[in-house]
Amino acid sequence: MPFELQPTLKGPLVELRPLCAADFDALYAVACDPLIWEQHPANDRWKPDVFRAYFQGALDSGGGFLVLDAADGRIIGCTRYHDYNEAASEVEIGWTFLARSHWGGRYNGEMKRLLLRHALRFVRRVVFHVGVNNLRSQRALEKLGALRTGSGPDSSGRESVLYEITSVPE
Repeated sequence: MPFELQPTLKGPLVELRPLCAADFDALYAVACDPLIWEQHPANDRWKPDVFRAYFQGALDSGGGFLVLDAADGRIIGCTRYHDYNEAASEVEIGWTFLARSHWGGRYNGEMKRLLLRHALRFVRRVVFHVGVNNLRSQRALEKLGALRTGSGPDSSGRESVLYEITSVPE
């Protein structure tokens, strides 16, 4: 069975649906908050032209998701699958951001568990590249049980910390 990179995934807190070009304005209204990006390697992603490149990358990846608050349908962020490698039986989850109103773990944790549950039906390993200064994201992955396996450049050439998960956390 082939890996479906953009299913609709639903939980009690969040819904993930395939990202589409028409989502730009509403998603940018969330992403224009500079504090969202302060620990991220691309900490100027709140700027319209920089965000537009991020958004286009999410569309081009074929694995981009719009993240909605399940309670009211509000757009609260974005995430994606990236670099699916069938031969290595792995995929990356990343490029995730959430509105600050939804920080604190519950929403991110559920989103990651939904993505992991789906991905681990098709691959043995899910990897995460996190900026070396992005301590919030590193802590969030460690709370999920991700194992830090090293460091090195991500697909953009930026230095990152590498994490992996091989089973769905409860």
